Amino acid sequence: MRVLVLSDTHAPRYWKSCPQALFPHLRSADVILHAGDVCVAPVLRELESYAPVHAVLGNNDGPDVAEWGAPETLELSLAGVPVAMVHDSGQAKGREARMRRLFPGARLVVFGHSHIPWNSTVDDVRVFNPGSPTDRRRQPVGTIGLLHLEDGAVVTADVVAVTEPRAPK
Repeated sequence: MRVLVLSDTHAPRYWKSCPQALFPHLRSADVILHAGDVCVAPVLRELESYAPVHAVLGNNDGPDVAEWGAPETLELSLAGVPVAMVHDSGQAKGREARMRRLFPGARLVVFGHSHIPWNSTVDDVRVFNPGSPTDRRRQPVGTIGLLHLEDGAVVTADVVAVTEPRAPK
């Protein structure tokens, strides 16, 4: 199963329309995960035209995102992998242990909020933040996540650049 992971798209401020670099990934995705701060539900409806979408609420999401169906946290199974999603995982220090406590049955925890990619595995639990494709903040490039899940395993988990690097100051 090919999973496209997004977070912190912050429409319409940063996501005026779907970034062109996302189209190949959208077309090849079997499912799309959005880890919050989508901000407006029309973005989720646009993503649904490509693949099923699962999303959680972020701290900047409007009421229409909740009405679309995004909860605060979400647990689901994809290709036999127990997956959990939350927007804000807290500070980096102790993150893996905190996510294992919050979601004891998960083998993959997806989060956002920081706009900073994170990809770690501790005790067979992958903790993954795709960064942001549209609001890269202190990062050199905008990023997304691409996961390959199969037979109850996370086969690959990659953070992929979707924008050009910032020019040096």
